[in-house]
Amino acid sequence: MDSSCNHQFLFSLFEDKPRLTSRRIHIRRLYDILHLSLQRHDLVRAQRAWAILARCNEVHWKNLWTLSVGLLDRHVGDVDSVPTKIDYLRAMMLQHSDEREKILSELIHLYILAGRHRDALDELEFCLPSFPYYDNPTLHLYAGLCCMFNAQLPNDFCLAGTNDSGAADRNLIDRAQIFFQRAKALDPDNIVVDSLVNMVRTAIQILHSRDPFIVEGTMPITDPTHWPSRI
Repeated sequence: MDSSCNHQFLFSLFEDKPRLTSRRIHIRRLYDILHLSLQRHDLVRAQRAWAILARCNEVHWKNLWTLSVGLLDRHVGDVDSVPTKIDYLRAMMLQHSDEREKILSELIHLYILAGRHRDALDELEFCLPSFPYYDNPTLHLYAGLCCMFNAQLPNDFCLAGTNDSGAADRNLIDRAQIFFQRAKALDPDNIVVDSLVNMVRTAIQILHSRDPFIVEGTMPITDPTHWPSRI
């Protein structure tokens, strides 16, 4: 087909804009259908379009992980698909190294939606000491929030060497403060971080008023400088 024909597409797929052949025109049309179906919440049609696109050599499906993860839903707002999405994103982190920061942010978001705050915190504490995650303010913000969530949950675990669940709560709040302060240092203009820093300071003051034996300014044992680095 003559590439001089004026073909109008709604969404961009081929970044290098090669000569349009009949095959590429069909792929572009199908890509438009995929996006329109997602916007109209027509998951069945979107999944059919994706099933064809993912088999085309011209389509780099790994780069389209933000689209494909949404296609794992069986219906709009499907909560049951969250575990499948988590497994998919963990696999994508290994295959798509250039997008690991973005994938990790989405993975943590899904953990939180599933109420798996401890799993989210474990994942973050494993990744944050290493580059490039250490300089990502959003990930530190997530880590602080997960600490605060876990501090409010019934404690079925305590600090090593103690059976004091209150000590575990205090440790989590102290860790949250460290994460929020790191996020503020990386993104000083973020007013959300400012609010969270003030919130955790208030929580610490309340704990100090309840327990006079807490030493003011004591650093928690989970200082990020002593975290193990990811290999």
